Amino acid sequence: MNYLTYSYLLTPLHTGASSQAGNLMGIAREAQTELPYLPSSSLRGKIRSVLESMPESKEGAGTFFGERIKDGQQPTEGEVWFADASLLLFPIASYNHQFVWITCPLWLSRWNRWLRNEQLQTLISEWRSLLNTKSEEGGKKAVSPISGTEIYLQGALLSADEIQVIDQAAVCWECFKTLPDGNGILDLKQKLVVLSDDDCAGLVEIGLQREVRVALGETEKTVKGGSFRSEEAIPSETILFFPWGLKPAKDESKTAQVRKTIVNVLNDRLQFGGLEGLGRGWSENSTVEINSVKKEEK
Repeated sequence: MNYLTYSYLLTPLHTGASSQAGNLMGIAREAQTELPYLPSSSLRGKIRSVLESMPESKEGAGTFFGERIKDGQQPTEGEVWFADASLLLFPIASYNHQFVWITCPLWLSRWNRWLRNEQLQTLISEWRSLLNTKSEEGGKKAVSPISGTEIYLQGALLSADEIQVIDQAAVCWECFKTLPDGNGILDLKQKLVVLSDDDCAGLVEIGLQREVRVALGETEKTVKGGSFRSEEAIPSETILFFPWGLKPAKDESKTAQVRKTIVNVLNDRLQFGGLEGLGRGWSENSTVEINSVKKEEK
């Protein structure tokens, strides 16, 4: 049985990186796209720690996730798998809409690899073709339900003529209904903008949250030895998704309760990533069941 979990960021997420460049404390990025993501190891570790802390699932958590190396014993394979969490919707400042959510055919296609919705895939293909066609040949800069007005994106301007309007009856709206809404904030029919893959990636880089931190002297409020660092984070209001699944149980008597509890945990609020003491990484999560193998039509 496989699932898809959506994480709506209530606070900025600092995922941590394997290395730092100078004084920049970066975030985890995909090797081929440089897009931010949340590694599956971070997801797995956090979810395991939560389940191990709950009385009803503590006993079977070791078998469920796989036993660690202990007292000379070899590690064991677990009964659950997790994939990395990828971007689905990213908030960008807009002078005339406060902020909007951007996405692109790449992100939507990655999402639909798991949904396997043929109608949605057709729509994504149409958008990709439209966004990759030159304007003089009928192409558009964006696809959005926002009509009759220009859209500012972090200072960039999209005129009304450059926007293809999304039909209010399009299949995408039904698919978006499964997303957590951030306590009523998510309003895609008023604030969704689909851009080309390249434009989306460029705006993500601009829209990442960056903060400079300094170390102060012990006796006076001055910077200690010029020490400072800059930290990156994925901003709040971002939506990520990650697939995960259950393998056949090795010992149902031990893990039956854990299998039930994990779904409840992934339909609640969780804190991922680093800088937990600064309130980073709080997310509202929603989990839906998916089919990993498409059923053959009879």
